[in-house]
Amino acid sequence: MPYNCERLLAHPMNVITSRDNKWLKLFRAALRGSGPKSGESIAVEGPKLVEDALRSGLEAEALLVSESAEAHAEPILRAAGETDAGISRSRILRTTDKLFQSVSGTDAPQGVAALFRQREWGLDDVLRGAGEMREAAPLAVVLAEIQDPGNVGTILRSAQAFGATGAVSTRGTADPWSPKALRASAGAALRLPVLRGMAIPVLLTQLRVAGVKIYATSASTATDESAPADFAAQADLREPAAIFIGNEGAGLSPEVLRSADAAISIPIRENVESLNAGVAASIVLYEAAKQRRSEMHVGAR
Repeated sequence: MPYNCERLLAHPMNVITSRDNKWLKLFRAALRGSGPKSGESIAVEGPKLVEDALRSGLEAEALLVSESAEAHAEPILRAAGETDAGISRSRILRTTDKLFQSVSGTDAPQGVAALFRQREWGLDDVLRGAGEMREAAPLAVVLAEIQDPGNVGTILRSAQAFGATGAVSTRGTADPWSPKALRASAGAALRLPVLRGMAIPVLLTQLRVAGVKIYATSASTATDESAPADFAAQADLREPAAIFIGNEGAGLSPEVLRSADAAISIPIRENVESLNAGVAASIVLYEAAKQRRSEMHVGAR
């Protein structure tokens, strides 16, 4: 579906000049909100994130471009033309820089935003993975009541980087598809199978049924003799595993700690209170990736 960028953006029917336009209202609510409800659009802002979302297979519902950002529209429209659904010509919208700024969720708008249809993920998708991850043993990261969207995005970015098959955000966790979390994840939240808003008791039961081992993460000081210093002595992360990362202040709930098959302790210095949730998750996911690479090398001999 080829697009002529100049003709589409210059067409007067596509130019929005009123702050009260229905599309601007939709973009404003989505780009400044805390995440979409079921059935609502995912809002993505910035040329690279929008293009990445298209290339990941998400279906675009509308594209909004400001006057000064028209040069960024061409690669986005090219990416849309390579998808099955593309973007309807009536949904490629242009507006002024001032009006775009009034809907943007950032301090320095880049002049490009899009609304995308939500993907429907289930726990099977999270455990099976997407694309090349489908052959890997399940490795799910569970965000348990993590409230900072920046931490949520960081965890999902690390999850994709270190080969997790998917992620679950439990109730009380900042929405992985909120604009702030999407930016922090560098788009990983759009590519990785993510199940949102699941109740912890239901999740624990389903993981048990699926034969996935449950790991609870925590920090331990160098003087804590009960915590092994070597990750490999604590957890075999080559097997099907769900790694629970807890709330920034309170950590994991007693329910998760009681239900866990094992705990993974990250050794830290005695005078350090705790690790950032995003940092802790990244360390454990890196260890999982290292163990799985090691198994592949052994199997290849």
